[in-house]
Amino acid sequence: MSTKMSRFVAVAAASLSIGLGAAYAAQPSAPGPGGPGGWHHDHFMQEMNQLHGQLNLNADQEKQWQAALTTMKQNRETERANHKQMHEQMKSMQQQPILDLNALHDMHQKAEEQNHQLHEQTSAAWLTFYNGLDDKQKTIVSTALKQHWAKMEQRHEKMHEHWQHHNGAASAPAANQ
Repeated sequence: MSTKMSRFVAVAAASLSIGLGAAYAAQPSAPGPGGPGGWHHDHFMQEMNQLHGQLNLNADQEKQWQAALTTMKQNRETERANHKQMHEQMKSMQQQPILDLNALHDMHQKAEEQNHQLHEQTSAAWLTFYNGLDDKQKTIVSTALKQHWAKMEQRHEKMHEHWQHHNGAASAPAANQ
């Protein structure tokens, strides 16, 4: 498989994982707009529940859906625990008069490798689920993903426009001086 095709497959698998439920596994911890348990989480949960209902899964497909959700939730919790541990280690390192950048780099590399493995496990679980769907169900998932991607692109464009406007306004007074 070519490198471009391999990257495309990886991006598609990641999109499937994200599109089918990355936020679904988020546990409410701090209610508020945009935060876990906030409007974005609730909205995504509604979309996930709606997609789940539209798919009309048979018993085997439902098992695969549940297995993917369980894998995703467990891996997300492991990632959170790893992040917290790394944060604590960094705080400890900051107490040293001379930072050990090699240790910091090694810690970061290890965390990235662990997270990559967890993402691969989650993607594999969602791909197993997706591969068990019939063409009608895959069309429903594909449509949902395309809509999700379009929304992401719209948000990206709005953020980019805001950033350009903000940077343009910030640099204009400096240019007049």
